[in-house]
Amino acid sequence: MARQPDDKSAAKSKSESKNESKSDDSALIRELALLLAETNLTEIEIERAGLRVRVARNISIAASVPAGPIQTAVVAPVAAAPAATPATDLAKHPGVVPSPMVGTAYWSPEPGAKPFIEVGAKVSAGQTLLIIEAMKTMNQIPSPRAGTVTQILVEDGQPVEFGEPLVIIE
Repeated sequence: MARQPDDKSAAKSKSESKNESKSDDSALIRELALLLAETNLTEIEIERAGLRVRVARNISIAASVPAGPIQTAVVAPVAAAPAATPATDLAKHPGVVPSPMVGTAYWSPEPGAKPFIEVGAKVSAGQTLLIIEAMKTMNQIPSPRAGTVTQILVEDGQPVEFGEPLVIIE
């Protein structure tokens, strides 16, 4: 009979430790969320004692760009809305070449060199269109098909996201 109270107290201490663990976890998540806000980061991942926590926030380009222009002119947000529509249409274009990774797009193999492609240039399947630097590695982006380059949708040295339209080949 003496064991029953011990078992209950052990069970009680286990449930209390679970509650403390949950409150510690939520405190950690809140702390990471505050750190995201303070540092303007979009994602933080931490692993401690077998617990992995990832806190991320979604930032749309339209939400971050008009912060300054809204105060100075009402016309800027109206102009930004039509600009977002063609980008969406370009992603659905049958000749679009999307970015296979996140990185920085470059038109030429080195600064000052001739670009790989220009608007109006004819390209063959497998020909290098541009390079994307990701984690200090230069990755050549080959043409998926033969055709003529009708648009280059990124600037030299521009950061690109996965799936972002880079070039249109028709």
